[in-house]
Amino acid sequence: MIDPTTLTADSFSLVSIFIRASWVVKAIMTILALSSLWSWAIIIDKLVRFAALNRGADKFEAAVGSGRSLEDVAAEAGEKPKQPLPLLLQAALHEWREGRGRNPLSEVQTGLLIQRIDRALDSIISREMRRVEEGLGSLAIVATASPFIGLLGTVWGIMTAFQSIALQRNTNLTVVAPSIAEALFATAIGLTAAIPAYVAYNKFSTDAAKFAGRLEGFADDLSAAVARRLGERINGGAARPEER
Repeated sequence: MIDPTTLTADSFSLVSIFIRASWVVKAIMTILALSSLWSWAIIIDKLVRFAALNRGADKFEAAVGSGRSLEDVAAEAGEKPKQPLPLLLQAALHEWREGRGRNPLSEVQTGLLIQRIDRALDSIISREMRRVEEGLGSLAIVATASPFIGLLGTVWGIMTAFQSIALQRNTNLTVVAPSIAEALFATAIGLTAAIPAYVAYNKFSTDAAKFAGRLEGFADDLSAAVARRLGERINGGAARPEER
């Protein structure tokens, strides 16, 4: 217990409050501080990843829309591209090569091939979106749990303040101020951890939904292109799948 007569402005610095706090409040502050650092690491990682994903998608869509054959664009992306859009293109071309054969396809075979392509594209989109959304659950946990953990520190600090009043039989504010400062400090750390995590979670959830729509739109374009070429083959056309 701190002597009220020795209180100075430095007694209420962040370091002093932490050192003076009980072990329970110290544990709560440490947990909240680590949670804040964890959430900021995720936030920075997501900012970098979303920027890279959107830059790569813009570049690839520009290449596809340049008039070059899809085969050339896919070959330029490499055999094992890391970006989702090249993966979608390669999957569609692979299913096309596997399913078209040398003989003209019937309408039933055409429908089955289009379904295979759609399933392959949907599988890639689901897998890539799981990667994109990694870490969002952690942000949600920090955003929702941190205020309650801070509240626990607040309650404990207030209990300590009342104990100080009872032991010293003095209701002077200088007696309870240190404990109240500890309590409010725990709340402040909880909000400091929760607010950025909450804002980032909502932003990245929106960004992930937009990127999922972008992937689905690109997959729909690929399916439509393949269906159009298959229709031309059924009608006796000699169109190539890479022409779009």
